[in-house]
Amino acid sequence: MTEKIYDLAIVGAGIVGLAHALAAARLGKKVVVIDRDDAANGASIRNFGFVTVTGQQAGDCWQKAARSREVWTDIAEAADIPIVQRGLIVTARLPESEAVIDAFLQTEMGAECRRISVKEAAQQAPAIRKNNITGALYSPHEVRVESRTAIPRLAAWLKEEHDVDFLWHTSVSHVETPKIETSRGPVHAETAIVCPGDDLTGLFADRIAAHNVTRCKLQMLRVMPETPFQLETAIMSDLGLARYLGYAELPEATQLKVRLDAEMADHRQNGVHLIVVQSSDGSLVVGDSHHYGKTPDPFADKIVNDLILSEMNSVLDLRRYSVSESWIGTYASAPDSWRFTDAPDDATRLVVVTAGCGASTAFAIGEETIADLYS
Repeated sequence: MTEKIYDLAIVGAGIVGLAHALAAARLGKKVVVIDRDDAANGASIRNFGFVTVTGQQAGDCWQKAARSREVWTDIAEAADIPIVQRGLIVTARLPESEAVIDAFLQTEMGAECRRISVKEAAQQAPAIRKNNITGALYSPHEVRVESRTAIPRLAAWLKEEHDVDFLWHTSVSHVETPKIETSRGPVHAETAIVCPGDDLTGLFADRIAAHNVTRCKLQMLRVMPETPFQLETAIMSDLGLARYLGYAELPEATQLKVRLDAEMADHRQNGVHLIVVQSSDGSLVVGDSHHYGKTPDPFADKIVNDLILSEMNSVLDLRRYSVSESWIGTYASAPDSWRFTDAPDDATRLVVVTAGCGASTAFAIGEETIADLYS
């Protein structure tokens, strides 16, 4: 084990850990990132790579997402991370959905967003079922990266350009800053940030438990259309308007949720809503669902996958397609907050995103934590 003394040690090499590494490195700090796996292998690479601003909960979450989107676009070219899609279309096929869209556009979060016609939506997404859609919301704010490659590339760039050290395949058993006990021996750092993801029983388990944290399991699929087409933006649907809190907390969303609960009970009970994004090979990443528990089972339920695909089929006419992959992801979840930062001592921080928006908000959270530590 090196005897090097670091300014900052970060436990966890997912997007939250890497975001903190970037913020610290930009201040000239010497950083080491420690992870138990050989590469990031959790929620950070199992998601859509969809950096979502529009629809995030009003206030802190939306503000953090807007700032994080700026950072993503700032570093993407430098880190050789392609932005494969820009923007978002949320389709509506119910009058209650249109009412939510209209109300959203009256909020500050609707700035630069606009209503678009079915014809305009079809120009950016040629597969849209025009006969099923009555209108749509367009947002220019979103960007999409390929998370499976973007996260490893971000780590490599931090090492190459910012001299961040990485200790892979290294578990951490105890943090008492400035000493971090690892499976390779002690690491010394003046400050430490623990980003455990959905590991609820490891480091600082008592502090995590105080926030009533559980885990959310989601299911996702990769779909290959037989007839190629270009999807210019990400796609969401009515179900997203009833789930994403930036829409769902509006008073106008109440009637939409009542109708969806009655007419799409299976989708709602399984936490299904629709996001469709496209990869450079033309395939579509489609999801997702939400089930909660301290130890979610590791199995993808065909019934849930079929619910996801049925919503995709209601919005997009792909004619023939095949499902090439199906997988599950898990992330930390809490009922009353979307994230928390705890301070076990003056030199240590525990940072957990307790919602499915880590990729969309992590860079701004990292800047906040680093500013606090080094103020």
